[in-house]
Amino acid sequence: MTTLGEALISLLEAHGVDTVFGIPGVHTVELYRGLARSKIRHVTPRHEQGAGFMADGYARASGRPGVAFVITGPGLTNTITAMGQARADSVPMLVISGVNATPTLGKGLGHLHELPDQRGMMEKVVLFSQRVTEAGELPGALAQAFALFSSARPGPVHIEIPTDVMVKPADGIAAMLSNVTPPVPEGVAIANAAKLISAARRPLILVGGGAKRAEAPLRRLAERLGAPVVQTTNARGLLHGHPLCVPASPSLKTVRALMADADLVIAAGTEFGPTDYDGYSDGGFVLPANLIRIDIGADQLARRPATVSIQADCAEALEALLLETRHVRASEGGSSRAATTRKAAFAELNPTLQGQVRAVEMIRDALPGALIVGDSTQPIYAANLYYDHDRPGGWFNAATGFGALGYGPPAAIGAALAIPDAPVVCLTGDGGFQFTLPELGAALDARVPVIFVVWNNRGYREIETSMLDVGVEPVGVSPAPPDFCKLAEAYGIGAERLADIDALADALKRARATGLPRVIEITVD
Repeated sequence: MTTLGEALISLLEAHGVDTVFGIPGVHTVELYRGLARSKIRHVTPRHEQGAGFMADGYARASGRPGVAFVITGPGLTNTITAMGQARADSVPMLVISGVNATPTLGKGLGHLHELPDQRGMMEKVVLFSQRVTEAGELPGALAQAFALFSSARPGPVHIEIPTDVMVKPADGIAAMLSNVTPPVPEGVAIANAAKLISAARRPLILVGGGAKRAEAPLRRLAERLGAPVVQTTNARGLLHGHPLCVPASPSLKTVRALMADADLVIAAGTEFGPTDYDGYSDGGFVLPANLIRIDIGADQLARRPATVSIQADCAEALEALLLETRHVRASEGGSSRAATTRKAAFAELNPTLQGQVRAVEMIRDALPGALIVGDSTQPIYAANLYYDHDRPGGWFNAATGFGALGYGPPAAIGAALAIPDAPVVCLTGDGGFQFTLPELGAALDARVPVIFVVWNNRGYREIETSMLDVGVEPVGVSPAPPDFCKLAEAYGIGAERLADIDALADALKRARATGLPRVIEITVD
């Protein structure tokens, strides 16, 4: 007899899942029955929040959904933070959990790991949550999840299976593979957008994370129109080093001036969120008046109305615009406008921020094509304001949107598993690293060569600065850091401490050459 738990593994394989992150428990033992003899790799984090963040990093790096197995109750509640981050950044994540036996649910009898309404709680965080009560429901639940991931604005999905359902017979169950695709760009919308583009003399393109896999058509359209391309944080890496590239935050006054000067703005895959467009909370961002918006989600388009809205995958919509504007000539001065903005945007940063950006550039230049996975730490904040990465989709962090501390280390592990040939650097602060520090053990278990660069300024210095800026006496911002090098060595991981940032490039190259996880601590005054 094949149980539902065994069938789950076969169905996940059919959907292309090759890695699962999870911590087994008595409520999920039956989900693991078929795992050992499957082709799916299981990675064990040290905390369920780490499982969620690893799934997130895996998904962002690969473009495929990240999958986590967690127990009912505390396992799932530990994962909620990671699911909140995935929801904020539109990351495809499938969390499969157990739940107590069906006859006990909602009765408050005090069973182990019991919650009053587990699925009801999850519905407040995820795109949808479904309980499987019969074996025949499982293929449809998975099909719904994977259809959403491939055809709409993605995010976290939760499926729960009661312990008494996991052991039910599931012989003959087959996967329901989805062939659902994103909405096709409407011809009328494309034609209307093309008319606006033809009339524009100072066009500008804004790109967000929704366009990070649309580099080729984006490049061609930008060059055809002579339009500078402003990238939000999650779009960095597109058009690296290109004359039309503006790798700077729309929160900067210089970038806002470029947007205000444009007579047409094409916004692809960006939600116009305050963390990208009003990072200083000064209320200075104004939605462009003449605006073409491209987004896969109808609800997202409705939140920020535009002159022309195009619901579609960004790559398909940009290709359609290329076809419709094939006779348009490039406007003059686009490269000059971009160059002027780049120079002025960097000058807008104070010397401390500029130094932190140069530190990130040092990582990029020492390890070309690396994935740099960040936590909420000072150089990440600085580079989110201004930084040009050299790999599409290779720069991501939790400092925008939900902003979860401790994201970086486990997310970097997930990214390294997704793209094993790429260098992966986790850039984290001493405060944030302590949120998920035990995941060093998971990196060792999985033998992923993540380089953990710890920016050690002995506390939550970004928060301390925020307190001082508004006249609040700093309290609670100086937690004592451990000796990170000794901790790494306790896990059997090599480590070194740098007193001079100029030594970072050579240290990174040495770390990469080992092919093993390694910690580099930078002490910052």
